[in-house]
Amino acid sequence: MRAGLMGFGKAGKAVASVLMQHPDFSLKWVLRRSEVLEHRHVGEFLGIATEDEAFIRSVGHVDIETFLDEHPVDCIIDFSPAESIHMYGAAAAKRGITIISAISHYGDAEKELLHTLAKDTVVFWSPNITLGVNYLMFAGKFLKKIAPWADIQLVEEHFKTKQGISGTAIKIAESLDLESTEINSVRAGGIVGKHELIFGFPYQTVRLVHESISREAFGNGVIFAAQNLTGMGPGLYNFEDILLPYFTPNPN
Repeated sequence: MRAGLMGFGKAGKAVASVLMQHPDFSLKWVLRRSEVLEHRHVGEFLGIATEDEAFIRSVGHVDIETFLDEHPVDCIIDFSPAESIHMYGAAAAKRGITIISAISHYGDAEKELLHTLAKDTVVFWSPNITLGVNYLMFAGKFLKKIAPWADIQLVEEHFKTKQGISGTAIKIAESLDLESTEINSVRAGGIVGKHELIFGFPYQTVRLVHESISREAFGNGVIFAAQNLTGMGPGLYNFEDILLPYFTPNPN
């Protein structure tokens, strides 16, 4: 699968590393706001031997319509600033390119645009694109449906300098209709990211825990999403849409 990557920050670099080492994917290019690393090869920069084209360009130096025609891809993976969707979205949708977005927060204008783009192509949006976190949310929703009377608390742990409640914790809380007072934040040392759902029953406790070891987990999530979106028609999808079939009995 030919992939283009928007953004080359810490997460983008980790995702690029995973894509270039996967036999079913080929990283064609990276677009980023900065002019630093212009025309550099991603593999060379990251120290990865690869045959992928994987060149880096600045968005300020390309016309996106021409760029996508000259460097076609099957999917665009977005780890860039939220407003970037306005720059490439329409051009990608017109060409039927799958959009896989891992943006933590979109404004109302961006959310509306996603719905518009989804009329013409496959659009996938997951604020946290790790498979583990999304399974945690999926399992948590089922447990709450079974025991809606259980006490639920959410604990999120991150590195010492992280400000505010994590976007992932907010998403988990929203999926379970939890109040902000039920989110407990811990900031210590260099914790990459840990989320724990605690279900309190009268005589037992159930804990669902996900802990990120490295940002390469984002790359694994991207690959899982891309593979499971193959063959789907235009529409706006999330992780639950691609996880649910695994829990649905196969009539055959």
